[in-house]
Order: sequence, then structure tokens, then C-alpha cells
Amino acid sequence: ATAKIMAGFTLENEKLAVKEEMMNDALMDAFDNDELEDEAEEVTAQVLAELGVELDSKMVGLDTPMARPQNELSAEEQEALDSALPDLKARLNAL
Repeated sequence: ATAKIMAGFTLENEKLAVKEEMMNDALMDAFDNDELEDEAEEVTAQVLAELGVELDSKMVGLDTPMARPQNELSAEEQEALDSALPDLKARLNAL
């Protein structure tokens, strides 16, 4: 009796595995579509263009370093920062 139940369970388990594999294949076919991805990219680009977002033009020149940092510290500010750093490091290490 137990062997019969185990055989039935094994058979049902195999059926379930086959059904699961078929469902996975169907979902992959339905959603893993390069054409759909290309169409989504086109729609996104169109919407951004309509909103006036031009990311490419804003990104030009960002990788080139500036000749001089704009927020350069004065000698007095740098001195105050240098004197405060050891205390801040000690506080951080105490945490």
C-alpha cells in the first residue's frame, strides 16, 4: 500500500515538473522578446524627447576635470579643518 502511494506521488511530482517547465518556457517566450524591449526603448526616448530631456547634451564634458575646484578653502578654513580632523577621527573610532 505504501509503495503504491509513493509511486502515485512520484508520478504526480513528475507531471508537476513537466507542467512547470512548460509554463516557464511559455513565459520566457512571452516576455523575453527583443522586439518588445526595442519598442519600449523607442517609446521611452520619444517621451523624454517630448519632455525636452536631452541627457546626451547635458552629459558632454562631465568626464573632463575642472582646472581649479570652485569651492577651494581659504588658508584659515583649511587650518581649522586640519585641527578638527584628529578630534573627529577619535570620535568616530570611539563609536
